[in-house]
Amino acid sequence: MVSPDFPATPEGRHCGGPLVSQEKNFEDGSPVPPPWHLVEAAAKAALAEDLGLSGDVTTAALVDQDASGRGLLVFRYPGVLAGTWTTEAVCSQFDLTVKWRAGEGEALDAGDVAGEIEGLLPDLLVAERTVLNFLSHLSGIATCTRAFVETVATVDIFPTIIRDTRKTAPGLRALEKAAVRAGGGRNHRMGLFDAILVKDNHLAALRKGHQTDDFVSVIDRCGTKFPGLPIEIEVDTIAQAEAAATAGADLLLLDNMTPEQVSQVVKRIGGEVPIEVSGGVTLENVADYAAAGAHYIAVGAITHSAAALDIGLDFADTGQGFFDEFDPR
Repeated sequence: MVSPDFPATPEGRHCGGPLVSQEKNFEDGSPVPPPWHLVEAAAKAALAEDLGLSGDVTTAALVDQDASGRGLLVFRYPGVLAGTWTTEAVCSQFDLTVKWRAGEGEALDAGDVAGEIEGLLPDLLVAERTVLNFLSHLSGIATCTRAFVETVATVDIFPTIIRDTRKTAPGLRALEKAAVRAGGGRNHRMGLFDAILVKDNHLAALRKGHQTDDFVSVIDRCGTKFPGLPIEIEVDTIAQAEAAATAGADLLLLDNMTPEQVSQVVKRIGGEVPIEVSGGVTLENVADYAAAGAHYIAVGAITHSAAALDIGLDFADTGQGFFDEFDPR
């Protein structure tokens, strides 16, 4: 989904758009979930890791295997719900039913119940930690993302878009990037396959191989080899930014520049090429980068440093006699 204010390439294509690998929302506004086969694979791997070869020995020793129960997913702190699909994937490995009281991407207060899980009590106990690990981790990412999104929204210039990076946990990228979408952010590229991003090490590799590293040649080679893919060039000086824009880059990635330097690049480029900022971005300065004129701001911290949100599974109606009835609404 591309801002109509973004400049177009000579061919008429909005050059900022293709780097958003997946649409943020369905028509009804709900975030697009990750592919189900990836969610299910992650759920199965997590359960296998937890159960090992012997299964849940504590539950097997103590709990009536025919007992039924209900668990309530309770937010201990305010945050944004994400990862509902992982809960469903984990529960689908058992005979557990999930009923949601809140939707993906919805902001909840401390004490709010996001949903409930019903089924056999031993299954609830086995699934509990895996459900909460995913839900807490992904809701933490969504909550962190929402904080950045709401901060740049206070800058009344044009809609600056918060995007993620490839700094994700191995094997969980699709899930974490979906959590970014739930938080109101957008995805950069999903991997090395869906967009061209020329970084400083690529240019160093060209020099080491005694090949030309000028931007005109680099952009021409990339466009010839992979026509149709957007070409983003990473730069770390104002002079490089001007050279890359003149050479025909679709997007400029300004690496570790100050807001003042970003503002200078925006003025010199004159709106011809969309600007993305990366490196050193925090909640304290992200509004300054937006005010400087950045179209996109890439924040690795929303995936690699987001704190897990404290969410609990509180049991009720167990019929076992050793769980307290607890149903905050």
